[in-house]
Amino acid sequence: MQTIYPIVRAIRPVRIILCATLLLLVGCTSYIPRENSYLPLIGHPGDDTIKLVTVPLPVIASSPNEGVTTGALTAFLAHNRRDEVTTLLAPQVTYNNTFGVTASLYGAYYPSSDRNIEFNLSHSDRVNHDYELRIRDTSLLGRKLELNGFFFKLMDGSSRFFGFNAKSPQQMETNYANDELGYNVSAGYQLGRHFQVSIGDRYRDVGIRPGAFVGLPDINDKFSSAAVPGIDGFTTHALRVLVSYSTLDNRDTPTYGGYARISFEPTLKALGGAGDYRHYEVEAKGYIPLGNAKYISVFRLMYNQTLGADVPFLEQSILGGESTLRGYGRNRFIDSSFLLCNIEERIRLFRWEVFGVTADWEVAPFIDVGGVMESLNKATGSNFELNPGIGFRAIVRPNIIGRVDLGIGKDGPAVFVGLGYPF
Repeated sequence: MQTIYPIVRAIRPVRIILCATLLLLVGCTSYIPRENSYLPLIGHPGDDTIKLVTVPLPVIASSPNEGVTTGALTAFLAHNRRDEVTTLLAPQVTYNNTFGVTASLYGAYYPSSDRNIEFNLSHSDRVNHDYELRIRDTSLLGRKLELNGFFFKLMDGSSRFFGFNAKSPQQMETNYANDELGYNVSAGYQLGRHFQVSIGDRYRDVGIRPGAFVGLPDINDKFSSAAVPGIDGFTTHALRVLVSYSTLDNRDTPTYGGYARISFEPTLKALGGAGDYRHYEVEAKGYIPLGNAKYISVFRLMYNQTLGADVPFLEQSILGGESTLRGYGRNRFIDSSFLLCNIEERIRLFRWEVFGVTADWEVAPFIDVGGVMESLNKATGSNFELNPGIGFRAIVRPNIIGRVDLGIGKDGPAVFVGLGYPF
């Protein structure tokens, strides 16, 4: 697995800061009449004038699976009369030694606090592509009904498989490309002030193709379909029932409160799935603010279990990546169950206004502890990984978060760059 050491040698932090500062200085704020806007979903429908902030930024990203990616983007942020960001458009062009040039367009539209639409369009000149659409609406039935939809088509040539269980060695690392098409939709109804009951439907069609890293063995070179179900591709069609309890003050950028959920998801051959198996998952999160929310202690405890025969390897209980064990790449550990605990302290360093956009800048030391196992009663101390690390975040409230997380695992350091809190 690639580590961050070549990155440190190749990139000088001072140069990064200077480049980012110079690019920020050429940003601007402009006010344009709505009738002169060529995009219908810009700003707020009730505003006559649109405040548009333009900020060019460098792109310097790294992850254990993809390696180093560099490039540039320009963020366009449209505001409403309350100076809240209602539209974000971010075209970018990047370069990666393995995937070549990638052109991307990310967009988010928040017409109101009850609705949002997000999309991502990305295509590389080697192997990779990613087309995603997310829709959320909580305005129906007096704000008691919440509808969510996620639709995607992607191919990721950086995927890795090391084998099953917590002791899968790094020496067994293989590469493949997962070619996926699917959706995840749900409808939730609010019961009282804090409870919600949700039903959902998930479809996923996965093809396993040759990966993009010629220096690594292909997954079929070390593993067989008899040992690894789903290695030749599979289809999942699952129903889901979920009950949740929330006292969070904000869905996307919470500062206090608690959240708990329990879900059951059966995959059925009768619905076109690869087999009959079941997912059970419980999760609890808490946010404890101090000093007028300058310090926020955050924790998450999560358990997942997958029961059934011949469960495809990508449908089992999985740890590793930017939202679970941040010291490892995505899908590093796979087995029938996992237990995970994340703890981090989100510390607001300062608030900085650039071109009329106010952002909270945070540092977040964290510890991730988790492990996969056949079942919880068979877990031992050797199943678990301890990943300390530190995160850096920029938050434009109430709904935009940019972050960089550096985690340390036994395979070496791992760096993740992305949008949204990890949990």
